[in-house]
Amino acid sequence: MFVDLDHFLIARVKTGDWAAVRFCLANPIAAVVDQHRIFDRGDVGVLSRLLSHLVIVGVLVPLLALESVAFAILTGVVLYVHVVCDVAWDVWRLRHEADPVADRERRVRG
Repeated sequence: MFVDLDHFLIARVKTGDWAAVRFCLANPIAAVVDQHRIFDRGDVGVLSRLLSHLVIVGVLVPLLALESVAFAILTGVVLYVHVVCDVAWDVWRLRHEADPVADRERRVRG
């Protein structure tokens, strides 16, 4: 649930304000069931988001391994699956949002 907290920091850097954090504090349910309302398009960005996740994996997992190898492995697996899901979602979105006319024509042709 808290794996995407880095998005708020990215949005802060890109927009210069904490609007997304204020929105979630005022509307905590949105953080779980209505996430598309949290950030405006471009507030986070695909590459910034993926880069931050990879940096977190690269820093967090080795640090956790100093304390518990088993916990570090579990954390690494969870974060890996999360990044794979993020990339799969981005690929799907790119295919369906990048060229809606071609998508519609493909559906019509069958």
